[in-house]
Amino acid sequence: MNFGILIPNHLKTDTFVDEIFKGKHAILNVLDKKGWGIFSENEIAKYIDEEELHDIKVLTKNSSQALKTMSSGERKKALLNHLLDSKVKGFVFVNPFDNLDVETQAALKREFEILTTKVDCIQIVNRIDDLLTSTKDYFVFENNELHTFESKAVLLSHLQKKSKVITTIPLPLKPFPITENPLIKLKNINVSFENKRVLNHINWIINKGDFWQLKGPNGSGKSTILNLITGDSHKGYGQDLTLFGQKKGSGESVWDLKKYIGYFTPAMVDRFKGYHTLKHMLISGLHDSVGLYKIPSEIEKAKSIEWLKVLGLESKKDYYFHQLSLGQKRLLMTARAMIKHPPLLILDEPTVGLDDNAAWHFISLINAYSKKSDTAIIYVSHRTEIGLRPKQYFELIPTDHGSLGVVKK
Repeated sequence: MNFGILIPNHLKTDTFVDEIFKGKHAILNVLDKKGWGIFSENEIAKYIDEEELHDIKVLTKNSSQALKTMSSGERKKALLNHLLDSKVKGFVFVNPFDNLDVETQAALKREFEILTTKVDCIQIVNRIDDLLTSTKDYFVFENNELHTFESKAVLLSHLQKKSKVITTIPLPLKPFPITENPLIKLKNINVSFENKRVLNHINWIINKGDFWQLKGPNGSGKSTILNLITGDSHKGYGQDLTLFGQKKGSGESVWDLKKYIGYFTPAMVDRFKGYHTLKHMLISGLHDSVGLYKIPSEIEKAKSIEWLKVLGLESKKDYYFHQLSLGQKRLLMTARAMIKHPPLLILDEPTVGLDDNAAWHFISLINAYSKKSDTAIIYVSHRTEIGLRPKQYFELIPTDHGSLGVVKK
């Protein structure tokens, strides 16, 4: 048995796994949970709690390192080794490749492919590309029930027919007051932490309207580069770093730089828990505030409605942000970063945790924005998204002396 199940991102995976073993989804023909191993972030979180609260080491019993301090890849390797040692009769894999770089994903997939030839496996994932090539039976959980598909190709066709596509975006309220080009220039940038070189002679020029995907394995220095560009790192001082026409260290403040940047990372969603309507959330992007704390103008209100129409959320304009699904929250927060058409837009792993439909909707927004705006885009992701159309790639290649930067078309 090797089942592949696609689920929406709002489904609680631990509850769904329990339902499978309680026989609620009889189509899977799984009768007994006893002897099965569950490979998921939820399981890892339980083991972290055991270490933190009760000082009981299970996954790290042969290591002095705490599970909490390990990388995502190291934690998953520790869990897999524990399950293999336990000689389980079957595996349930729940979004096993989230937050892993390409190399780590590939290594884990090879191990899973071998396992599927030896024991029963159930894969529960948000993304169709995460299903193993050895998958025998395909399912989608929709409308509170499982639907079966004869092949991956048929399943993909079904998903694509349902996906929403954005082809246009609203114009800015006013042109952004910046004429410098290039926007960003890094010349022979070197960065070290505690005598360990992270970046080695990085040269990167970002011009108006560019669409870059920043790639590289975990620990290669992607976050370090982003922090240099946003002004959040002091490592740029004394180096040949130019940001929006200003040489680093020429008197600019972090806030001077941030007004030129729209930024979105999934972690930002958790910061917005207030009771702000969707209209006000969008308008707050014009003021670089967390929520809206001034009376908006009629022009600003009209612009927010334009964006909500594009996102397919106009009927929810008076909803509160916390009432949206995860995918809708991501869309809205990205539009909030886009609404003022900043010179630079940074999107850091924006589709992690989204299902295929939400991710494709998201990707169509980014493609449309790249085509219709003068904004330069830096898109950071391990995943190669179906349909994403960056013009260039900047890839960090780790070496013993720090990562090198390579430009690829």
